[in-house]
Parts: sequence; C-alpha cells; structure tokens
Amino acid sequence: MKKYRIPFILLLVFLNIGCDQVSKIIVRDNIDKNANIELIGDYFVMTNVYNYGAFLGMGSEMSPVLKYIFLLILPSIVLILVFRHLLVKKDLSMTAVIGLAFLLGGGIGNIYDRLMHKRVIDFFHIDLGGVFKTGIFNMADVSVMVGMGFVLYSSIIKKQSLGL
Repeated sequence: MKKYRIPFILLLVFLNIGCDQVSKIIVRDNIDKNANIELIGDYFVMTNVYNYGAFLGMGSEMSPVLKYIFLLILPSIVLILVFRHLLVKKDLSMTAVIGLAFLLGGGIGNIYDRLMHKRVIDFFHIDLGGVFKTGIFNMADVSVMVGMGFVLYSSIIKKQSLGL
C-alpha cells in the first residue's frame, strides 16, 4: 500500500469533493430555495438553504473581514496542516488515513463554495421526533463528520493497543 498511498489519499479527497459539489449542483438546479422535500416523511428532509456562516449558520453576522479570516484563512491553514500530516506521517493507520482524507475533502468542498459563491448550500435535515435532530447540512459536512469518526476510532484503537 505504501506505493499507492498518495494516489489513494488523493482519490479519497477528490471523491469527497466531487460528491459534495455534484450534490450541491443538483440541489441548486432542482430545488427551490427554502423548499422542503420529504425523503422519509418528516424524519429526513431535503431543502435548499444558503448558509453564509459556518456550522448552523454561526458567524453569518460577522463583518466581511472576520468572515474571511475565520471561514476561509484559518480553515485553509488547518487543511494544509492536515494534508502535510498525511504526507509526512508514514505510520498512520489505514483508518486514520481514510478519516483525514475524508476530513480534507469535506473541508475543501465547503471552502471552495465560500470562495466561489460567498456561501455554502446546505440541504439535508434529520429530525427523529425529538430523539435526534440535526441542523441543515450538506455532503461536505458528512465527509468531515465521517472523517472525524474514523480518526477518533483510530485513536481509540491505538490507545488500546498501547494499553492506555
């Protein structure tokens, strides 16, 4: 796998970016802004919401300069550091590599939207009747959360193998 490590990482990153961007194009072109389409009753709904902030719209009221710093510059620096970590740390588990690649792809997807459109399109909403409810999110957010899950799992397994 060492021979194919970098192509594998790039494949995962670009697949995540591709899924995110294609899904946003489909939503933008086919769902009216703020419309609701029930995919599974009221439990899983698709919509089309423009998010000018970050997670759950936080930061949408910030000045343009602060938005630029907190929603573009700082996340870009973090993603560059994650990419560097992926390239430099040769002893990462496959689970950690997959997780970091997903995180990188999702992060790039949302940063791309902020650069090109000054906003992000969010379109999924889950509400399991008070048991579990999300904000409105997109495929880049799914990539980041799945990636974080893989990284967390990898970290737990590593600690267990070290007896910590």
